[in-house]
Amino acid sequence: FQQFGGRAGLSKLMDDFVERLVVDPRTERFFKNANKPHLKAQLTDQLCEVSGGPCKLKGPAMADVHANMAIQKGDFNALVEVLQQAMNAQGIPFGAQNRMLAQLAPMHRDIITA
Repeated sequence: FQQFGGRAGLSKLMDDFVERLVVDPRTERFFKNANKPHLKAQLTDQLCEVSGGPCKLKGPAMADVHANMAIQKGDFNALVEVLQQAMNAQGIPFGAQNRMLAQLAPMHRDIITA
């Protein structure tokens, strides 16, 4: 949590991440019409919780949110690459990036729906 700059650092990271998702041709169809402030807040809480911070993600289950989105493995992998780009741009240490990605990886079961 601290290696990401606490909640403020995670919020800044998610600002960058979501903006990248919207313009990346591999992911934009999933995010261009999203409620960006809500998405950023949800992602910030999620990464805060996963990284050991004091936040708790509230809302529907991941599987329910993604159930009708027809997300394929390649789509998920593209999102991970965009997250890595955002973390690199924010200067997140490589080890912290790897730990975060390891925490998030099991979520693919609830996200890949096609």
